[in-house]
Amino acid sequence: MPSFDLVSKVDLQTLDNAINTVHKEISNRYDFKGSHVVIELNKKEFKVNLESDSDMKLSQIRDVMISRSIKQGLAGEIYDFSKEPFQSGKVVKQEVTVRNGIKQEDAKKIVKLIKDGGFKVQAAIMDDIIRVTAKKIDELQEVIQATKTWNLGIAMQFINMKS
Repeated sequence: MPSFDLVSKVDLQTLDNAINTVHKEISNRYDFKGSHVVIELNKKEFKVNLESDSDMKLSQIRDVMISRSIKQGLAGEIYDFSKEPFQSGKVVKQEVTVRNGIKQEDAKKIVKLIKDGGFKVQAAIMDDIIRVTAKKIDELQEVIQATKTWNLGIAMQFINMKS
């Protein structure tokens, strides 16, 4: 039976390259000369710690992070900016979580959308992977096209396509 896996994985090396590129670009920008800027990637916890002098500069760093990540081949949705920046002395700090893997509630939403879509496929949740199987490969391709139109706020990849 044809099948594919729906995942949300972030390649750590590509993420590291993107963060290094952001740090290099910010340090070379004229409007950041002499400013306090910290951009650190915690590889174990998949978090990016940002520090800057003001909220405006912090939002510019976030914009550069998203654009550089997209140029590196990562989706902009991998960053979770839901935690609000906070003032710590003279600097503004923000902890940005990198979404790696599909959470259980998001997986349930995706499976429900697949079932409500009227596709002739089976979708099963396996930890942070959703396996979709069907009798024909054309039905799987219909599901892939439909998934690309859903705006779920998570970056999704399609792997292990087997016919």
